[in-house]
Amino acid sequence: MKELVEKVLAKVRPLLQRDGGDVELVDVIEGQGVVKVRLTGACKGCPMSQMTLKHGIERLLVQEVPGVKAVEAV
Repeated sequence: MKELVEKVLAKVRPLLQRDGGDVELVDVIEGQGVVKVRLTGACKGCPMSQMTLKHGIERLLVQEVPGVKAVEAV
């Protein structure tokens, strides 16, 4: 599951980097379907970071990676 999560994050990464941010995979808790990520760069303190996380990253991961139920920022 971790490799598939990384592939999906690689699709999102260029969009974040265009605005000076990035996303880093911290952990995948397979039994719970939880992916933990760290938003970095401009995304770290951006007021839109939660929207990016929930409506962008989480939605894509839930759609494309079987077993993923939620994404949390750490």
